[in-house]
Amino acid sequence: MIDPLLADSGLGDAEDDDFDAIEEPDSLLPDHRYLDRELSWLAFNQRVLELAEDPTLPELERANFLAIFASNLDEFFMVRVAGLKRRILTGLAVPTNVGRAPADVLADISAEAHALQLRHADVWTTQVKPALSDSGIEITEWDDLTESERETLGDYFQAQVFPVLMPLAVDPAHPFPYISGLSLNLAIRIRNARTGRQEFARLKVPPMLPRFVAVPGGGEILRFIRLEELIANHLGDLFPGMEVLDHHAFRLTRNEDVEVEEDESENLIQALEAELLKRRFGPPIRLEITDDMDDVTLELLIKELDITDQEVYRLPGPLDLRGLFDLSRIDRPDLRYPPHVPTTAVAFQPGDSNERPDVFKAIGKADVLVHHPYESFATSVQAFLEQAARDPHVLAIKQTLYRTSGDSPIVQALIDAAEAGKQVLALVEVKARFDEANNIVWARKLEKAGVHVVYGLVGLKTHCKLALVIREEDGVLRHYSHVGTGNYNPKTSRIYEDFGLFTADPQVGRDLTRLFNELSGYAIEKKFKRLLVAPLHLRRGLLRLIDRERKNAEAGKPAHVRIKVNSMVDEQIIDALYRASRAGVKVDVWVRGICSLRVDLPGVSDNITVRSILGRYLEHSRIFAFENDGDPQVLIGSADMMHRNLDRRVEALVRVTDEAHVQELTTLFDRAMDDGTNSWHLEAGGVWTRRTEDADGNPLTDLQDETMVQIQRRRRKRSVR
Repeated sequence: MIDPLLADSGLGDAEDDDFDAIEEPDSLLPDHRYLDRELSWLAFNQRVLELAEDPTLPELERANFLAIFASNLDEFFMVRVAGLKRRILTGLAVPTNVGRAPADVLADISAEAHALQLRHADVWTTQVKPALSDSGIEITEWDDLTESERETLGDYFQAQVFPVLMPLAVDPAHPFPYISGLSLNLAIRIRNARTGRQEFARLKVPPMLPRFVAVPGGGEILRFIRLEELIANHLGDLFPGMEVLDHHAFRLTRNEDVEVEEDESENLIQALEAELLKRRFGPPIRLEITDDMDDVTLELLIKELDITDQEVYRLPGPLDLRGLFDLSRIDRPDLRYPPHVPTTAVAFQPGDSNERPDVFKAIGKADVLVHHPYESFATSVQAFLEQAARDPHVLAIKQTLYRTSGDSPIVQALIDAAEAGKQVLALVEVKARFDEANNIVWARKLEKAGVHVVYGLVGLKTHCKLALVIREEDGVLRHYSHVGTGNYNPKTSRIYEDFGLFTADPQVGRDLTRLFNELSGYAIEKKFKRLLVAPLHLRRGLLRLIDRERKNAEAGKPAHVRIKVNSMVDEQIIDALYRASRAGVKVDVWVRGICSLRVDLPGVSDNITVRSILGRYLEHSRIFAFENDGDPQVLIGSADMMHRNLDRRVEALVRVTDEAHVQELTTLFDRAMDDGTNSWHLEAGGVWTRRTEDADGNPLTDLQDETMVQIQRRRRKRSVR
């Protein structure tokens, strides 16, 4: 049976046997044709660090990138490194995507992560901290304070900090305490004045208190001291009658990846809640210590935490620089990116009467493509669902929820719709990593309001971003659909770059109706008209589309593949791109994070170009564009090119058919790949090189700034009319 999408795309003669031939290993492709995915991820985080090193960026933004680097690395250890260790310990270790033993990859990761963490600490100490100080924000040390300042901070300590501290002694009567993951701690050695014996104590730095405490009386200069520094200089108050011999900061990372074995008969919510409790007690995988920690204290920690020397990270600076997120409360707009207010998409702008626009009327006229955060989430996606909730002609709303904010107006709109008597279906993916607890809360709140809440299919995460509104118009039911590349999350929509397509196309409406019915029922087996859906059809469809470009190139026809994703890892997709490149197809890959594709394979990757763009906004959209002999086929959606997305998740791509939208997407892509754009270039050996200036030293174009200006200009042009 032919996939209707591909038949519409000109592949109606592609038989399954032909597809099987595409999948066969190609003896002309070299054996070592992939980059290690874990090391490629570390290279991505290095690109984040390079933004913190950029002196042309505002100082508080540089501090923010240091915090992002630290947060990213924490998650990498909690999930990726933890997974490798688990496979090694359980004897289930299989070779990685480059054919190496997990133990060897773990050693490579350790070496690279050590180097990056040292670089990270140095960037803070020698670059960003001094730059902040020059701009009037000083992170000071206790020894640099005046006596008056110390007394004032001492009063603050006694009133706000001391009451919540919990020192835990370690002695025959007090076993070594449990150290929670990602907590910042002080390891303290003390001498009992009565017995003369040395003791050990652990003190957790309270995570609910501000990490940076304001030093009063600084005048125009804002001065702060780290919370752990303040605590360390008042340890005598915590151990009266004891002599404090030494103290050192340390921090532990644990395996916090959730593994839920699903079964049709068990309650997924209960199983997940039980697993979340276990997460707190995952085995240690990284110990960070300050570089002045003495051997006695370190040996005790290694012994009690059952951790290896390889897993110890000795750092020359403060630990847990995620705390730099705390500086976001400082009111210094001159040290941040200039403010940007998203515009309302032209189709959704109010008319001359300035009345609230009718979203359904606008979508009914023509498909609407919205580009966040340049165009407003609130006046598009949120307005779409809120209007649906209050519209008496709307009969039903169906939506997927993967990650959403704690005070989500999206969730509230679904609740309002259910309370208004509409049929509402919410597919809540409670297994969204590190958002599990939040999603469980919202799932229960939705259920109490009368929303039909389902949790997807056994063994699959539902990652697609879909919303469907059924509206009665003149006795006929009409479908209004939204297919997006990003989550229904108003908060992240301000910093995540994403696309969303609104359409009243009945074909898309029928596709989504069938897909939602299958998601709330059983396995996804059907094929669709304008959607490519994983896990059954997405990989196969993309392979055919790539192979069509290969055949066009061999026939002397125009051929071009453009793919924008967060991660490019899947070997079958990569091999298809290699085959296309070898046949003469121009292949452009725009990737934010991991890229296992190589560009240094003579005769294989000669026509492949890979770029990465990081900046003010997190590039998150996924775009797949194929030249198709002059009739471009473009799809957008939720899927990255990873095994989990193609094989173990429900993903959806929608084909964009409006010529103006196709042009907008391909033009954006071409600007990103242009040598005149500020970006990172993937080069031989998996090395990423940042290009910020041309040969004459002139700054290259910032794509995100340029897009901001162009969309603002588009709005002004509309208002002039």
